[in-house]
Amino acid sequence: MSGSFDIWKMLAGVAIFLLGMNFMEEALKILVGRRFKLFLKKQTSNKVKAIGGGAIVTGLLQSSSVVNLLVLSMVGAGVIKMQNALAVMLGSNLGTTLDSWIVATLGFQVNIENYAMPVAGIAGISLAFLKAGSRWWQWSRFLLGLAFIFIGLGFIKEGMEEWVKQTDLTRFNESPAIVFLLIGFLLTTIIQSSSATIALTLSALFTGAITLYTAMAIVLGSEIGTTIKLFLASIKGIAAKKRVSLGNFLFNTINVTLIFIFLKPVYSLVTAVGIKDNLLALVFFQSFVNVVGILLFYPFLNVFGKFLEKRFAGKEDETLFIQKVNVSDTGFALGALEKETQSFLLHILHFITNAFESRLGLPENVLAKSFPKKTVAEQYDHIKHIYGDIHQFYIQLQNATNRQDETVRLEQLIICARNGMYAAKSTRDILHDIDQTKNSANDIKYQYYQKTRAQVVEFCKQATQLILADEEKQHFNEIRKLFELVPENYSKSLEELYRKGIADKVDEQEISTLLNFNREMYTTFKSLMLSLKEFLLNAEEAEQLDSQPGFIR
Repeated sequence: MSGSFDIWKMLAGVAIFLLGMNFMEEALKILVGRRFKLFLKKQTSNKVKAIGGGAIVTGLLQSSSVVNLLVLSMVGAGVIKMQNALAVMLGSNLGTTLDSWIVATLGFQVNIENYAMPVAGIAGISLAFLKAGSRWWQWSRFLLGLAFIFIGLGFIKEGMEEWVKQTDLTRFNESPAIVFLLIGFLLTTIIQSSSATIALTLSALFTGAITLYTAMAIVLGSEIGTTIKLFLASIKGIAAKKRVSLGNFLFNTINVTLIFIFLKPVYSLVTAVGIKDNLLALVFFQSFVNVVGILLFYPFLNVFGKFLEKRFAGKEDETLFIQKVNVSDTGFALGALEKETQSFLLHILHFITNAFESRLGLPENVLAKSFPKKTVAEQYDHIKHIYGDIHQFYIQLQNATNRQDETVRLEQLIICARNGMYAAKSTRDILHDIDQTKNSANDIKYQYYQKTRAQVVEFCKQATQLILADEEKQHFNEIRKLFELVPENYSKSLEELYRKGIADKVDEQEISTLLNFNREMYTTFKSLMLSLKEFLLNAEEAEQLDSQPGFIR
């Protein structure tokens, strides 16, 4: 039973360690998240600064995963170039070794638990009394996480020491190094933290359970295992995110493979440096591995970036039409943009109805294949990416054409896309309100959701029919009727919300939620109508509709 208890004690230590890491990451992201984002953005103007920025931010955030996921988002938004994003990740790999240096020096050389326990107690109690989400609450959460890291490490160390006393470990060290590399990979993949794997490895090395050579092989495996989280985060993302995660995986895998091939000479080099403490020698080795990776790949970042740009080309999450044409043929390019804008609007209509748990029943060929399978949040990210591509294509085509008729139509299409994006954004902003009213036990709120849902479905169906109708068909009268319907429905909803007696059934906060919901839905409908106007009507008809009495502005 004692052996079993020690194993559970080690697992509890890992859980507390991971919880501490999570507390620190989440608190720091909120406390200084924007500063780190701005810092990273400024640091990515060239590759050298990007490597340094990645190392610094990772060292402070204590998590390469957080930084790499942040880079993934910034690449998806077009903020960071591919080669600079790869440089940030190289720096991030080096920055994460700061965790190991802290654990190796403080966690084993000093009885840090004597200090960690009081910090955990004070910080934990503070969380119960401070206002949740406040700045001091976040700092308390950060300190609690820091304390948990060392408390968890103490559990791991104690459990490991007892396990070593009861177990004959000589047979394990006789296994090939590749076995321990796989252990490091699998362990990091499962617990999703290379820092936790290193903490376990340092504990095993400290108690004599494994040799330094064996520990080095485990560290190499953890370097590959830490890339899996990024793969999982990008698997349903846009192509740019998949390229970055692939680049990170290739970096680590190629680097680890080369180091592993020459592991015995590298081991001799590390021991020859003169570091007598095996814990510090192991952390030195981890830093050495990542420095080698930087030196190895830095000269080839541009080439590697171009190689990755060709990967995942033409997948479902890319634009359907404009990526296949050259803007030099302006007439053909304008036609492709017309089709892309039509597809963009249909994606938005699908997203909006999906937010209300409904479906439009669109033909299979008008949407990206992966789009209907995505969550509502993922669909919104997809729409933002497509809008970015449309906007870039618009700028290129605007510079390439000098024909008046093409310029006029081009302006209509970009206004159409912009307003479509506004409609999607308005819906995205009230997803919480939609969920709240949908699941409310209050009949007034639930009935309001049902009524709004019916309006959304009907409106989107009519809009879809107009978009997919014969191009030669005249749409002016149909669009005018929809234009008149939008403010009419908005006014009726307001009247109902202000109706005498409703105050007895909903409180002030609930009525504010419904008013905000109503306003954002009005903005959604209005933006969609402005999109339809520009897409379906010529410039003269659009101007004529603008002058109609009661036109919503």
